[in-house]
Amino acid sequence: MATFSILVTPGDGIGPEVTAEALKVLSRVEARFGHQFRFEEEIIGGAGLDAYGVALRPETVEKARAAHAVLFGAVGGPKWDDPQATHRPEDAILGMRKQLGLFANLRPVKIYPQMLAQSTLKPEVLAGVDMVVLRELTGGLYFGEPKKRWTDDEGRQGVDTLRYSEKEVERICHVAFQLARQRRNKVTSVDKANVLRTGQLWREVATEVGRQYPDVTLEHLLVDAAAMNLIRNPASFDVMVTENMFGDILTDEAAMLAGSMGMMPSASLGERNADGTGIGLYEPIHGSAPDITGQKKANPLAMILSAAMLLRLSLGLEQEAAAVEAAVDQVIADGYRTPDIAGPGATTVDTVKMGDLVAERLA
Repeated sequence: MATFSILVTPGDGIGPEVTAEALKVLSRVEARFGHQFRFEEEIIGGAGLDAYGVALRPETVEKARAAHAVLFGAVGGPKWDDPQATHRPEDAILGMRKQLGLFANLRPVKIYPQMLAQSTLKPEVLAGVDMVVLRELTGGLYFGEPKKRWTDDEGRQGVDTLRYSEKEVERICHVAFQLARQRRNKVTSVDKANVLRTGQLWREVATEVGRQYPDVTLEHLLVDAAAMNLIRNPASFDVMVTENMFGDILTDEAAMLAGSMGMMPSASLGERNADGTGIGLYEPIHGSAPDITGQKKANPLAMILSAAMLLRLSLGLEQEAAAVEAAVDQVIADGYRTPDIAGPGATTVDTVKMGDLVAERLA
């Protein structure tokens, strides 16, 4: 029996609701495959501000370092939405990524044939879409210094610094090319090299790294062209790699290909062990969704699929991860939907029932 330690940080809004369903599924994996998962829960985000005055405590980071993986819910909400605040709920996710050295965010985009009608794009545009967006996580505008606001004779001012180093770009590009070798051998590097100095650096380094992978095709796209092609020809992408802010925006756009952000998992990874495993943080991309909190309308599938990525990428449990994904596939094929993905002929279920349905198919 293998034993694994998982830090659970449900957070705010619908975070605790979808996390509960992922834990339900992981418990079923325990029973079916004979593993032992040791879950430890920590309060973070807005709930952390209320409880401790900070969104992320040093103690929580230390527990994350000691764990095999982190299952992260969501943070934020109107209660803490003060742009002047010294501490914000988002400090939890940004701080966790930075302090754990999680520099690569993987967001797979999968189209379920039974859900083509849920996308705003025509079915023929979505045919063949199977891509991964790889977003650099610990550099760029979100972390660059100086970062400040002030008031002077000209009024209110603000500055954020967009900075990247050669090594930061190099390491995320290596991940992209290595991932492409496991897929369809194509990398699309997205930048703004026609305007930004960091974009020029990004393109130069991506080109240099690409020469080390002659079997992988490399193309460069400006971010505006990439945004357009995600809608016009999304099947043309295999692995897309880009910087922090561009990746933040483009992954939300890519989520709409699948019909809902409630279907989109993600993994934030750092340096890997020789066997490919290593610490990772796993979360749905949908955020805290305060408008539906407590109504059992939240779609837990993104969180459940994030748990599957956790099994695969941090614990090295490929068979177990595939079983969870197959269970989700079966639930979708059987016509069950939460409100965000409901359509004609579907059976609409709530958050808890959707989690039950996935867990049952793992029995």
